[in-house]
Amino acid sequence: MAWMTYISHWFEQDDCYEGLQRANMSQVRQVGLLAAGCQPWNKDVCVANGDRFAYCATLAIYIYQLDHRYNEFKLHAIMSEHKKTITAISWCPHNPDLFASGSTDNLVIIWNVAEQKVIAKLDNTKGTPASLSWCWNADDTVAFASQRGPLFLWTISGPDSGVTVHKEAHSFLSDICIFRWHTQKKGKVVFGHIDGSLSIFQPGSKSQKHVLRPESLEGTDEEDPVTALEWDPLSTDYLLVANLHRGIRLVDSESLCCITTFNFPSAVASVQCLAWVPGAPGMFITGDSQVGVLRVWNVSRATPVDNFKLKKTGFHCLHVLNSPPRKKFSIQSPTKNHYTSSTSEAVPPPTLTQNQAFSVPPGHAVCCFLDGGVGLYDMGAKKWDFLRDLGHVETIFDCKFKPDDPNLLATASFDGTIKVWDINTLTAVYTSPGNEGVIYSLSWAPGDLNCIAGATSQNGAFIWDIKKGKIVQRFNEHGKNGIFCIAWSHKDSKRLATCSGDGYCIIRTVDGKVLHKYKHPAAVFGCDWSQNNRDMIATGCEDKNVRVYYVATSSEQPLKVFSGHTEKVFHVRWSPLREGILCSGSDDGSVRIWDYTKDACINVLRGHTAPVRGLMWNTEIPYLLISGSWDYTIKVWDTREGACLDTVYDHGADVYGLTCHPRRPFTMASCSRDSTVRLWSLTPLITPLQINILADRSWEEIIGNTDCAVEQGMPPLLCGKVSRDIKQEIEKLSGNPRVKKLRWFSECLSPPGGSDNLWDLVAVIKGQDDSLLPQNYCKGIMHLKHLITFRTSEAQELTTVKMSKFGGGIGVPTKEERLKEAAEIHLRLGQIRRYCELMVELGEWDKALSVAPGVSVKYWKKLMQRRADQLIQEDKDDVIPYCIATGDVKKLVHFFMSRGQLKEALLVAQAACEGNMQTFHVSTPKGSSYSDDIYKEDFNELLQEACRELAEWYFQDGRAVLAACCHLAVDNIELAMAYLIRGNELELAVCVGTVLGELAGPATHYALELLARKCMMIPTCFPSTGYRNLAADLLLMTPDSELQLVKLCAFYPGCIEEINDLHEK
Repeated sequence: MAWMTYISHWFEQDDCYEGLQRANMSQVRQVGLLAAGCQPWNKDVCVANGDRFAYCATLAIYIYQLDHRYNEFKLHAIMSEHKKTITAISWCPHNPDLFASGSTDNLVIIWNVAEQKVIAKLDNTKGTPASLSWCWNADDTVAFASQRGPLFLWTISGPDSGVTVHKEAHSFLSDICIFRWHTQKKGKVVFGHIDGSLSIFQPGSKSQKHVLRPESLEGTDEEDPVTALEWDPLSTDYLLVANLHRGIRLVDSESLCCITTFNFPSAVASVQCLAWVPGAPGMFITGDSQVGVLRVWNVSRATPVDNFKLKKTGFHCLHVLNSPPRKKFSIQSPTKNHYTSSTSEAVPPPTLTQNQAFSVPPGHAVCCFLDGGVGLYDMGAKKWDFLRDLGHVETIFDCKFKPDDPNLLATASFDGTIKVWDINTLTAVYTSPGNEGVIYSLSWAPGDLNCIAGATSQNGAFIWDIKKGKIVQRFNEHGKNGIFCIAWSHKDSKRLATCSGDGYCIIRTVDGKVLHKYKHPAAVFGCDWSQNNRDMIATGCEDKNVRVYYVATSSEQPLKVFSGHTEKVFHVRWSPLREGILCSGSDDGSVRIWDYTKDACINVLRGHTAPVRGLMWNTEIPYLLISGSWDYTIKVWDTREGACLDTVYDHGADVYGLTCHPRRPFTMASCSRDSTVRLWSLTPLITPLQINILADRSWEEIIGNTDCAVEQGMPPLLCGKVSRDIKQEIEKLSGNPRVKKLRWFSECLSPPGGSDNLWDLVAVIKGQDDSLLPQNYCKGIMHLKHLITFRTSEAQELTTVKMSKFGGGIGVPTKEERLKEAAEIHLRLGQIRRYCELMVELGEWDKALSVAPGVSVKYWKKLMQRRADQLIQEDKDDVIPYCIATGDVKKLVHFFMSRGQLKEALLVAQAACEGNMQTFHVSTPKGSSYSDDIYKEDFNELLQEACRELAEWYFQDGRAVLAACCHLAVDNIELAMAYLIRGNELELAVCVGTVLGELAGPATHYALELLARKCMMIPTCFPSTGYRNLAADLLLMTPDSELQLVKLCAFYPGCIEEINDLHEK
């Protein structure tokens, strides 16, 4: 009963039937978030303090916090209080929980990260707070300035609270780009201007306005904006200044002279941002504006110490953090002798980097790029800790799933790009070439054609061929008028419709031949092809009407005009399940349901408090409709009686697009002006239906026809093509089809995020032939019997890629020359051990190790272990080959685990279990040796430890299904089930447990009990008396269920007749 011990801390063992009286929980569940990228509009949009960093998207601020357990930064909070573009952010130097931010609607907000709430708000500031910073000389004062100034000081609390104007920082002759307070000299502040000059103010000294322009600009009107500005943290007067065209200077703010001008390797390189490296006096880093090159500098040298090309696109801003503390090993370091005797172990110097004189200290750079990418770069290890390569930086107007792949989602944005995302990993896999201006709408080509049509605000429409990576067709029939919607016909891949502000809905072939131009009395905002009649299309118009056209005739007049909305109509959507039914959303805040066959409005859905934009019919439940609005909410409707079943408040701005894929009908994606894409599970809305499948109820209680399903009071039934296809496939199967039925419905109803991976692992455990595994199996968590095979073939593929190596170094000091000469003499005298120790002292480990076997294998192994210990202390990846060569698997696994590289730890442990690691059998004095069986046992324990750690990492990250996958990968069924139950994935636990059989039995029965309780708490959005019977059916599937059935009867809150009926059952 290990699983029960494991979850006993997570579930109270006493009765919870009294929970039946609790309030209903919200039903639609967020299961994924695609964060916005960093905005490229303003300067100070990336900050850090202690173990947190934050960056600004256009409308929201994303705060990441260090998870000390795993040494990684995780998204901690999203601040979305600003309704207009954020201009700047500044972390409070005196309180790590507070930051200030400004926005273009003349607003400054103080936000508490720990409490996630607004502490103070200043609105109606005089001018936009374009630049903003906490004052270093006052605990609760924030300074901000508009482009021309003056500098305002807002004291948030105390007797002097209010806004004052800085006595001297006003009446500038050039706009302010950026300003910085001195961190030590009280009240000292510097401004950088558009014309390239600086203004410096400090109490008790004469004001210096518009000084220190680059020399080549003196006496000209040419502008060279200050792009970055930072005080030297170790000086009261020195200052680093970067100008867009004339590079970086170190200047003295007292003598007003330039100390050093720094030279770039290339004349075309220009600086976008810079930052001092804490803990490394005189060292700073810069980011280039054209290409993502990070350069490391020291003030003592006019040229860069090092250059790293991190990305193709240019930097926007960066900030340096001190490195997170690593978990340390207790490794015995050698005694630090002042000299090396012939028997003592030498003390090695630190490992030298590419440039010995200026090694980069450990530190992380938060890097934000012009394409919205955000990453955390480990400068010491020279690798990304994480990198989100691409991100939309503006409103996302539309999102659609690829017709033949429910894992690919396309998004269209105000930022001029269409991006395609893998929703399992939430990473971008394709982005459209160039910038198309504002993109309002997108539509996939039917099937597997791999093309997307896009509609823009001024540049017409286009077709992007994803595989070719280029725009293959453009349409300009609407001229420069905005195209608000584009729709590729579902039934005829040659037809494409667009509607525009010019009042036309144009139907054309994909090669550009115009078939129809439907003239409207005003702008047309939405259009949608009927999913039942290939020649019917509906439009939404500014004149408040919905029109239906029949494209098979030559007539330009609509077949029907539906009136009723009191403001303009935006989107229209045909029902995929009910012929002749369509809906429309309007600026009047309502959604109307129209019946084409009855020529009438059959329902009005009221509840939104602002214009409606997103609309989506469910492809399985015929009366389920979802809408998104400018009131920031998503609403779920039962269109039979017009009831709102649920309201989702998570978006921070207008909701524009809603979409789902027929193969995953209860996973919805939404997009918004808050620049995020969010994924939702609608499955909780149909819990009774899901439990009917688990309880093996008849098909009549799972699948129905549309006419029956839309009757008032009917519980939900599946009516779509996908569920019908599953039913047909199951009816073809011979023998017991229950296993297939549970898997296929689970894959259909579960959101992305590991359920497919889980079912693949279940199939492997049940003995399925490996050839039947899907192509993408190797990208997820593999069963450990496959792990080494797949990784080996991956390594063979990689060997064909040519890798370039970078070297370098400077002259060797005299002391080293003397030691080298001594070592050579010892070698000639046959004193190999002495030679090795001198080489170690010189840091020449490779030379020492290459001749160490000449002393003995035991000495060589000890030397290898010393080298490994040193590299671990320095947190260097170079330790890996040393540990593997000496068979020190334990050290290597713990090294990976300490760095949070849990998948690497698992891979090494499995390789050791399969006998791929050579272990040295060092004989003991009595001649006995450590047996292979004992080694294997040790390795197996390491493997289980690595697995537990990886599973817990997934679980802490909110991914219970992937945590369960980790345990299934090592055949630990009990713990896999425990993680599913802990993660409240009860339906999935029952499905998987039923298929896995006896080993999962106890956990499956416990999950069934919990589901029975859940049945009795099902929200009454679909009222039905059948839930009590469902709960009883689930309990009857467990052994010794009598006590649970008695409790069910005792706590059932129904009327006397229902209770008697339940007793009989």
